[in-house]
Amino acid sequence: MLRSATFLLECMLRAGMREVVTVEPVTGGIAALAGIATRRDAPSVFVKAFAEAPADDVFVTEAEGLAALRELGGVATPEVILADRELLVLSVLRPRPRSESFWEQFAHMLARLHMGTTHPRFGWHRDNWLGRRRQTNTWDDDGFAFFAQHRLLRWLGQPRVEAVLDRGDRAALERLCHRLPDLLPDRPACLTHGDLWAQNILATPDGQPALIDPAVSYTWAEVDLAHVWSTSPPPEAQRFFEVYAELTCLDSDWRTRMPIVQLRQHLAVLAQFDDDWGAGEQVRATLAPFRTRT
Repeated sequence: MLRSATFLLECMLRAGMREVVTVEPVTGGIAALAGIATRRDAPSVFVKAFAEAPADDVFVTEAEGLAALRELGGVATPEVILADRELLVLSVLRPRPRSESFWEQFAHMLARLHMGTTHPRFGWHRDNWLGRRRQTNTWDDDGFAFFAQHRLLRWLGQPRVEAVLDRGDRAALERLCHRLPDLLPDRPACLTHGDLWAQNILATPDGQPALIDPAVSYTWAEVDLAHVWSTSPPPEAQRFFEVYAELTCLDSDWRTRMPIVQLRQHLAVLAQFDDDWGAGEQVRATLAPFRTRT
């Protein structure tokens, strides 16, 4: 922890932020180092960096994603104070409150984002990042083709994925991708957060829902829904699912689709981290019906 604080402080000083006094490391994220920096005569800020940055544009595209969520979707996000090749500095948000009313407010926020940003094509005007790996956002008119190629099959060939999935699993993933039009409804693209697990849902200083760490693109709204659903949301979040389903007129079968949509995130976790938090088991369970039986 001390080394990460020193590293973050050095990054801020190199960026010209000479008013920084101390950096206190924080936990919660799994890809980058992060901390709260105390400054002389200025509010504290949140800062994050990679010990080995994946590429020059990782924080620039993240800052752009925050701006898109805020400006296009009306989502509360932290203020971007600095975004350069090695450092992202943001205003400080609060931990989310443990209340049903907070999650109900979040349901309204996410529904407005998804329903108010529909787009004729799937993708984004540039590639960005999901954790430590580049997210390909090449435009496509076909949502099934886009999801299959750029959200599922793109993880095949990654060393950690190859180590976990056998040949039968990989063939099953290809069969599942071929059958996506039969498995999922044909829905329009909309602006999505793209990495919407519970740790990325925080609160503004006045207690309103706010989002961090986006990997935005125009794709199916259920990409965001599946991520919240599949990452152990707290008991009070049940109200979120009820309200979101009502606001967006979700059909009664939406829960059965969540494992297939969440394959994208499970595969991304497999590709990036030694500890996959059960992602490998989840992937194999979802793919099991698509394996050939001998």
